[in-house]
Amino acid sequence: MTDDEKYMAEALAEARAAAEAGEVPVGCVIVSRGRVIGRGHNLREATNDPTAHAEIVALREAAKAVGCWRVTPAACYVTCEPCPMCAGALVNARVDRLVYGCADPKAGACGTLFDIPRDPRLNHRMEVAAGVMEPECARLLQEFFRGRRL
Repeated sequence: MTDDEKYMAEALAEARAAAEAGEVPVGCVIVSRGRVIGRGHNLREATNDPTAHAEIVALREAAKAVGCWRVTPAACYVTCEPCPMCAGALVNARVDRLVYGCADPKAGACGTLFDIPRDPRLNHRMEVAAGVMEPECARLLQEFFRGRRL
């Protein structure tokens, strides 16, 4: 198992916790120097907060852990491609690397609809690795939404 798979497995555990709570199953971990410094899953329903996406929850925890809004050096592992809000937050936090599981054809802002992390017009760019443990990440979302439609 690679480090990317190891940390994506932790993000998947967060996503499963979200599903159990009735939230869209997206999970995230932020890693710095081989240590998880932030973790989160979607909490929008529980908090009535439209910004409570997994990445934002994890970034807030990571910023507290490092004592600074600049969360660097760090890598973000998230089960689904970040939306524009989350991609922008990762750029603003100066995260160095983004690793995501499955693409989001409706809101993906890291290579699908937009490419915010690599946009040369912004003051920070990050490396992006897509498709890590993609089948597992996609299946979790598909099963969740299939259950909602029944």
